[in-house]
Amino acid sequence: MSYVKGLRCRECGSEQPVEPLHVCDVCFGPYEVVYDYEAMRGHVTRESIERHPRNLWRYRDLLPIEGEPKIGLHSGFTPLVRADRLAAALGVRELYVKDDSVNHPTFSYKDRVVSVAISKAMEFGFTTVSCASTGNLANSVSAHAARAGLGCYIFIPHDLEQGKVIGSTVYGPRAVAVRGNYDDVNRLCSEVADKYGWAFVNINVRPYYTEGAKTYGFEVAEQLGWRLPQHIVVPTAGGTILPKVAKAFDELRHLGLVEGDCKIYTAQAAGSAPVVHALHRDTDLIVPVKPNTIAKSIAIGNPADGYYVLKAVRESGGWGEAATDEEIVAAIHLLARTEGIFTEPAGGTTVAVTKKLIEQGRIPSDESIVISVTGNGYKTLEAVTGTVTPPFEIPARLSDFDALYERLQASQQASTG
Repeated sequence: MSYVKGLRCRECGSEQPVEPLHVCDVCFGPYEVVYDYEAMRGHVTRESIERHPRNLWRYRDLLPIEGEPKIGLHSGFTPLVRADRLAAALGVRELYVKDDSVNHPTFSYKDRVVSVAISKAMEFGFTTVSCASTGNLANSVSAHAARAGLGCYIFIPHDLEQGKVIGSTVYGPRAVAVRGNYDDVNRLCSEVADKYGWAFVNINVRPYYTEGAKTYGFEVAEQLGWRLPQHIVVPTAGGTILPKVAKAFDELRHLGLVEGDCKIYTAQAAGSAPVVHALHRDTDLIVPVKPNTIAKSIAIGNPADGYYVLKAVRESGGWGEAATDEEIVAAIHLLARTEGIFTEPAGGTTVAVTKKLIEQGRIPSDESIVISVTGNGYKTLEAVTGTVTPPFEIPARLSDFDALYERLQASQQASTG
């Protein structure tokens, strides 16, 4: 059964039934899905959740769909990796990486939100789905639309990484590259959504889309043995995931499934950090910026939910920092070298920011920490091109390898002193 009560404006509290609406016509605030938590009590339990398959739909009672899901049946329930080698490098005791770089089918956390959004779009009767995207969302919408047999248009910035362009167009959508940055793309898509009546997952279906991000938080708690980490670091682009991780933790507490508190931290690239700037200035006013960073998946200069990121961070007692492109690349290498996880620059940002927060003493070294990795490095090879050691090329003779090996051993001994 569905426990959804309807939509409620996050600003004025105005309520609406379940419809493809995203902006309140009273105050222009964003709508959010609300649930009947009292009806859930005693019915939504750890045991009831654990009886479901290990995908994001194991939390379907806390998600806004009515019938049986038709897509996303293999999405979610990604690894929570105990990262002891990275912990040692950062000087902390208990560190985990929540690794959505291996999410199905397009290797990013967007497979969560798209599974829910397109499921709801199909319930509403839409036959064409669309999105404005910095890359990962376009990949996911294209793949899920293909699986569902829906028409699909994706809108992306013209200078997107080739891995993400091909990772969308291979599924056969109509791809439109807009000359400009993501904010330019998003403005155009708002007009297209109004005119053509398609289901734009991050515009007119946004209240349902954002609910899918809660599954990231639900999984962290369940995979920790139904407890919350004391600290979690989450990247911020448009601001979807961080407030919904906070909502997931709140819902689990409200239903008595977990106890305790978790401080939440926002991580942004220095070249696109309007939320962190507002946090550091102790203001609610988020001043838009023109993004300039290698972390293109989080390069959103005017984040739609930036205010709610600030609110969630402050209410949790957390903080936020930004990382330069150089720090991001170094963190990508650090995570790969210590834990065998190759993340895109968004994940490099969370690792780099976690390092800063630990060095600042904001995150104590003896408390549990989760780093959010939301996308896969194989999509963004450009970010580390030129920073890796190329292969050693030799003839196919053992004597040549012997000579190379001796040189490498001598070099290693010299570097270790």
